[in-house]
Amino acid sequence: MIKVLIVDDNEDLTGLIKEMIEREGIYRVKTAANGEEGYEVFLHFKPDIILTDIQMPMKNGLEMVRDIRTHNPSIRVIYMSCDLSRFRSLLEDEKKKYQASFLTKPFYRFELLGLLSETMGYDPPGKLPPPRRKDSPRGNRKEVAPSQNDNR
Repeated sequence: MIKVLIVDDNEDLTGLIKEMIEREGIYRVKTAANGEEGYEVFLHFKPDIILTDIQMPMKNGLEMVRDIRTHNPSIRVIYMSCDLSRFRSLLEDEKKKYQASFLTKPFYRFELLGLLSETMGYDPPGKLPPPRRKDSPRGNRKEVAPSQNDNR
């Protein structure tokens, strides 16, 4: 089982992401509501990968990962945010030094699962996205939004 730590202050979104990931059957998931809690969960859970929001109360995702890297410099990280451009220079440094990945909110289930598999270095069998509609750049898939609780 691949161990995933999800850190986000939006409980609805965290629960939805956890459900999507666990449904794949190859992930064991723990969650945290902020960077301080995420750091504590990391110490006990020892995840293979961290999926974290950037802006959170108490300690942001970049600060949390900086602290975690003192224990595990090679931890794989996917940063999430509605506006990644605000953190461009810090994220470029993360990508250069640590091969960090990025996910812009809102995102689709297949984008999350694809990035997880790419970051972890495996190809999930049969996980192709549904066909795109011609009138939409992102197709007819539903976006992951914190207020939706549908079966994705």
